[in-house]
Amino acid sequence: MNNFNYKCHRFDSILIWIKLEIKIKKKKPSFKISKNFENYLKEHNRFQKIPIEYADLRRYTGSFELFDKNDENTLWHRVFYNDSERIEIDQNLKLVYNLLYSDGSSSNLDDLEIDSVDFCTFGNSNPFRVKVKNKLNDNFTYYYIKVADSSRIYGLELEHITSPNNLNYIYYNDTLVEEHISGVPGDYFFKNQISACSESEKSQIAKEFVKFSERCMIRLLGDMRSYNYVIIPMHDFDQVIYKIRAIDFDQQSYEGEFSLYRPQLFKDNKPVIDLVKNKLLAESINQYKIEERAIVVKRLLGSKNQVESLIESMKLDKISSDEKVNKITQQIYFLTKDSSFKNLKSMGEVLEKSFNYLISNYENHEMLRINEVF
Repeated sequence: MNNFNYKCHRFDSILIWIKLEIKIKKKKPSFKISKNFENYLKEHNRFQKIPIEYADLRRYTGSFELFDKNDENTLWHRVFYNDSERIEIDQNLKLVYNLLYSDGSSSNLDDLEIDSVDFCTFGNSNPFRVKVKNKLNDNFTYYYIKVADSSRIYGLELEHITSPNNLNYIYYNDTLVEEHISGVPGDYFFKNQISACSESEKSQIAKEFVKFSERCMIRLLGDMRSYNYVIIPMHDFDQVIYKIRAIDFDQQSYEGEFSLYRPQLFKDNKPVIDLVKNKLLAESINQYKIEERAIVVKRLLGSKNQVESLIESMKLDKISSDEKVNKITQQIYFLTKDSSFKNLKSMGEVLEKSFNYLISNYENHEMLRINEVF
């Protein structure tokens, strides 16, 4: 226990271990896309030539800060370009929109308008947010242009495979183009909207958070603080149900501290943790854990060839430090007592052994084998 600094707590009769003062200490570096990973992306239709790249958008000539309706700084800046370049930039951004959301043709470009281009100064990827408006009906859509980072793209692929959510993106050279994920940011929802939810809706949100936390832990998606995921209200017959989706994938398989892959241990998520504690019995929490672990296994087995190809690429890539890889392998071995977690050399190997461990437990009907710790 001395290596982990854990404190023991009771959580509705379930014994859990909480790491004190969980923090992301340093900004994660960006990792280049390797040739092996690029080949994987080409094979699975994620690679596509685009007419404008991230570096082109950095040539803006002016900007101003954007504030929300409460006059709080959003950390986004509206950017502007020289008149001599603006027409070409707008045209190319509309073409990128068609490549991402449609068939890539230019037949409808006259009906589209680039309403705005914003630049974010916060986070690892420093994205540009592009707002595209249809002039015929004023409907609009967002998408993002970012620096391509291996960690993030591995995260996008794993989200696409292991979660109920399909993701649409394009990689080309050093540029990543991502579709917008709609929803209410978790921090805003807990501050401004949770109080208006009915008691049954709060129970449903608690259930979804248990499942979301399991998915993040299984596929090693870190830093799921409340502003890194969205809550999505959906009408289902005569009720509103809620889903939770990650929107930030920069911390995929990077950190060496296992607790950073467990959303329930971040203080930012205390409002929803309180819901889990107050609304769900221990038996229900266990049931939702089993359900989520089982469905992830079914998704892994259903995409077996793609998962194997992705993991093989990941095993050859360096997306974390040797120190962090060594640390997380020691921690997972401590939790599982499974010798296959010893002496692993890459985050790809860690994820491979984790998936194999999960599949083995599924086949042996032991999905809660490590419930006291996980």
